[in-house]
Amino acid sequence: MKKQSTNKIMMVRPAHFGFNPQTAEDNAFQVNDQSMSIDEIATAARREFDHMVSGLRDRGVEVLVIDDTADPVKYDAVFPNNWISTHATGHIVLYPMYAPVRRLERRSDIIDQLNSLSPEAQIVDYSDSEESDVYVEGTGAMILDRQHDIIYACVSERSHQSLLERIAEEWQYDLVTFDAVDVEGTPYYHTNVIMAVGTDMVVLCTECIEDASQRKKVVEKIKSTGKELIEISRDQVLQFAGNMLEVRGENDQAILVMSEAAFQSLTPSQISKISEFVEIFSVPLPIIERYGGGSARCMMAEIFL
Repeated sequence: MKKQSTNKIMMVRPAHFGFNPQTAEDNAFQVNDQSMSIDEIATAARREFDHMVSGLRDRGVEVLVIDDTADPVKYDAVFPNNWISTHATGHIVLYPMYAPVRRLERRSDIIDQLNSLSPEAQIVDYSDSEESDVYVEGTGAMILDRQHDIIYACVSERSHQSLLERIAEEWQYDLVTFDAVDVEGTPYYHTNVIMAVGTDMVVLCTECIEDASQRKKVVEKIKSTGKELIEISRDQVLQFAGNMLEVRGENDQAILVMSEAAFQSLTPSQISKISEFVEIFSVPLPIIERYGGGSARCMMAEIFL
């Protein structure tokens, strides 16, 4: 039986961290308030990172920590799920990145280390599509229902329809694409800020999908899998309530990992419903969220090899 979640993840401990103007062009979650120095921001981000790793390990999650290299400077290295994913089929997949500076995050030593976990691992590399300005930023752009072979994706500058179609065809996945926008009508840059798929449930901001026919298509697809739909609001999306990931801990316990801000934004009824399926683990990530525009899910690359 195919598994939706794993007890093994990879995380990259940042050598540098801070506001990235290249990614801020379409990431409305980033803030450059200049209230802290770049060194203070990086130090605080490492503290948040270490606290999250410790909490995951305490719950039985196996965390492979990779140290970011100091040179070249990579402000977003803490978000590895955008450039790499691994799969139970033995495939390691590399993705094209929208911001040129983020392409520096693809490291051959990391790929080799993951490759060593499976003697029959195969590399699938889509990064050459950067030459054509076509991007799909990994499991930031694509939300995978690994149990039912479905890709959910909102189309954006970092999630191009043509490459999504190619990936779905090659993986033999069903592709469900849609348009998702914030209250000002701006497209969300990544699907994983509005949607998370677990073994038994799906968290989704349905109001972000303003087209009624598209919204109906997505909801019907979710219901066809038998998973419980838990709806969140646009205001909760702003607190990263869509940026969650189910992992497995001790005794194969399903754990939904989210930031403290995301958890505090949830209503008691949402928390109660989520808790029917998983244990909730929340961790404070205010610096990483503020300056990086990403949260807990973005920091974890699942290892299925």
